[in-house]
Amino acid sequence: MNKLVIALITLIATNANAKHAEMSVLHDEARSRSIPIEITFPTNAARCTTNTPCPVAFISAGYGVSHQDYQFLSKTLAHQGYFSVAIRHELKTDPPLSVTGNLYETRLENWQRGAKTLDFVRNTLKSDYPHYDFDNLLLLGHSNGGDISSLLINQGASYISGLVTLDHRRVPLPRNKAISVLSIRGSDFPADKNVLYTVPESQTYPVCVIEVPNSKHNDMTDEGPAWLKQSMVTLIKGYLHGKTCPTLKDTLNN
Repeated sequence: MNKLVIALITLIATNANAKHAEMSVLHDEARSRSIPIEITFPTNAARCTTNTPCPVAFISAGYGVSHQDYQFLSKTLAHQGYFSVAIRHELKTDPPLSVTGNLYETRLENWQRGAKTLDFVRNTLKSDYPHYDFDNLLLLGHSNGGDISSLLINQGASYISGLVTLDHRRVPLPRNKAISVLSIRGSDFPADKNVLYTVPESQTYPVCVIEVPNSKHNDMTDEGPAWLKQSMVTLIKGYLHGKTCPTLKDTLNN
């Protein structure tokens, strides 16, 4: 084999191994809706096969925040072996999020639309990426994205195994023994009544609610301070490693 052919094969292999992320727009014809997404592949994607599929996580952005503004989550998940999909829920043609009245009632349309989007993305990508496990999804959502994720679980979606919310405030967390939950709370706004767990509930279900001291709701993105992102990464890695209720003292190297 000549040197040119060897060099070409090496270049192709290098580019394949370097594949990290790709952006796309899915089209839900039934709803005449475009759905921008960003896929991030696990760093060790070569080990993912149809027989041993790698785990999948969906990241739902907060209202008014780009789905691309959670790279700290995507990168953490990639290093933990996850195929992650960051999803944009709000389009310019959507009505604005309600800020008056009973917010659970007035925002329900937004959350239901988002839940349908999550379901559509899952069903669309499942056949395209057979090396990944779309039947045991991990949902992560910041603020309104956490409300959307919680609502989908509460509506009975059977393909979800875990939930991480970053200071969502309106939709009750799942009361389901089959769903493990980590809810990371900011310290500047309270959650609505019945969103979080009572003491008996926290002892009944596989759940953990942790407030990060001095943290702000709107800072839980790539634009937030490094110490807060590191705190959230620490907690999420502890959760992924099976700790019943991780602490901020857990090392990032676990």
